[in-house]
Amino acid sequence: MQIIKSIQNRIYEIRGVRVMLDFDLVVLYEVETRVLNQAVKRNIQRFPDDFMFQLTKLEFENLKLENSNQGMSSQTVMT
Repeated sequence: MQIIKSIQNRIYEIRGVRVMLDFDLVVLYEVETRVLNQAVKRNIQRFPDDFMFQLTKLEFENLKLENSNQGMSSQTVMT
């Protein structure tokens, strides 16, 4: 049950879509951010067109303000 709550706490709504940020996914998969992003880019044909997008600076700043205690450092999200 704790794992489910941990995952639920890492889901955000951005642009009307429920997403997870890449730095949260790397914690779940226990890999580096660059490794996750490289794997997606190398296998992009396996994912739908809207699987990943980059936050605007304003979206990123707003998200950082909402979650200031988490130390956000990336602007890539996975839908």
